[in-house]
Amino acid sequence: MGRKGRWNECVNNPVAWLIVIGPLALAAIGLVPNRVANSAPRALARAAFAGAVVAFLVALATAAALTLAGPMRTGTLGFAGIGFALYLDNLSAIMFLLVAFVGAVVLHYSRHYLDGDPNHGRFTRWLCLTLAAVLLLIVSGNMLQLALAWVATSIGLTRLLRFYPERQAAVLAARKKFVASRLGDLCLAGAMVLVHRSIGSLDYGAIFAAAQSLRGGPVPATLHAVAALLVVAALLKSAQFPLHGWLTEVMETPTPVSALLHAGIINAGGFLVLRFSHVIVLSTPSLEILAIIGGITALFGSVVMLTQTSVKVALAFSTIAQMGFMMLQCGLGAFSSALLHIVAHSLYKAHAFLSSGSVIDLARASWSPSPGGRPHPARTALAVVVVLGVALAAGAMSGATPSARPGVFALGAIVLLGLAHFIANAIDARPNFYVLGRAAALAVIVAAGYFTLQRVGEHLAGGSLPPAQALRGPFDLAVVIVVVLSFAAVTVLQNLLPRQAGTPRWQSLYVHLANGLYVNTVANRLALRYWPPPLRGGSARESAS
Repeated sequence: MGRKGRWNECVNNPVAWLIVIGPLALAAIGLVPNRVANSAPRALARAAFAGAVVAFLVALATAAALTLAGPMRTGTLGFAGIGFALYLDNLSAIMFLLVAFVGAVVLHYSRHYLDGDPNHGRFTRWLCLTLAAVLLLIVSGNMLQLALAWVATSIGLTRLLRFYPERQAAVLAARKKFVASRLGDLCLAGAMVLVHRSIGSLDYGAIFAAAQSLRGGPVPATLHAVAALLVVAALLKSAQFPLHGWLTEVMETPTPVSALLHAGIINAGGFLVLRFSHVIVLSTPSLEILAIIGGITALFGSVVMLTQTSVKVALAFSTIAQMGFMMLQCGLGAFSSALLHIVAHSLYKAHAFLSSGSVIDLARASWSPSPGGRPHPARTALAVVVVLGVALAAGAMSGATPSARPGVFALGAIVLLGLAHFIANAIDARPNFYVLGRAAALAVIVAAGYFTLQRVGEHLAGGSLPPAQALRGPFDLAVVIVVVLSFAAVTVLQNLLPRQAGTPRWQSLYVHLANGLYVNTVANRLALRYWPPPLRGGSARESAS
């Protein structure tokens, strides 16, 4: 979709306007009054699914047009770069395709999931409005339009989270999300004001051209402030530590909402970073903020997820961790890798939530009488060393070394650590060379597949994202080392924990981790103190515990 490094967009291309057919169709369905919607919920659900399919088909046609003509943008229906405009490049085409596809799947699933609910029609219309807002956010051509779609997405999601207003925990989670979202809105508004003052326009074309002109030269303080505000807005939108708790407490909302949230809406923060990556990449402090918060969130979410007994809560902490990984990749300059991460995570998480109800049946069907043993910690440590060696070798062959492309290498090493337990089981006191060879071959195949996909992702991103950044200094190297070694330690810890499960020290650690180190408990107490949900048939404090 477009030639790499190409910046000469086709201005005022009428083909670009076709992309709004899908969002407008969904918005039209969403504007149906509640009374009418609830009186014919099945017809409305069918119309909503048809609108999502239309959006997906139009996205396919637009992607084909981008392949032939390159990036496209329209003129602004307004003045001074303020108004309604569209900006279509590889990034927006991929994200639009992704969200339209996930939206169509979710709307199809919700046709039957809420069948018979008295507010089925109201649910469908808010789902359509929220999906339309996300799609318009992706193809926005200026910052004002993006900000309006950003706020509209948040409003629609809040309505969906509070679909059952009598559920106190859902109301509390929605209110915590509201606070985080409004802080993010203020950051985005501040960045917009600074951009308009310094450039004189909010149009993407003008912003990206200005950023391009600053490459290799001194970066003004205003741009650092803009980049920092955009980064903070993205972190707040993506449920990053320590304001992550609301995402784990929205499980009382209907499952289609969870699927759309975790597979689509939660990516808005990552999309904001990618959309303005040409600006953010000029600000080293902003990239360092992304790397630090993203790395902490990824490690925190991954460890806490291992202790959860609820399938949906575990999936929520998985989403928190994956968003942290994506922010970490952006902080290390691997923007196309972060885009690939978004696509893979969205498809996986949508399927995971929509099929979560049958997870017990799936687990029973896949049960094996020989699940494998618990290898000695020394063998696990040896397996960790082996997979990190494979990651270094495969990364060097593909050019993704810790110095050349640190963001790509760091995630590759963590992906391969997932094979450590399998390889540790293959390393026996009396080695079977067939088993060892099979384990080694699997590690090589996974490594080759990962680094190949990274190259494919860079090609698909084209010139819409900066190329993978090289190591900028000791800070980046320290981040890569700390993150990789931390996940290596977690891998060994997973092996040790079952052996020590009966000891008081490990039991205490498990309890603390299962409660997320009580970070969200503090947030709940503050929310209950300053903005408690209305009492309905019980104590708000009891419902949130």
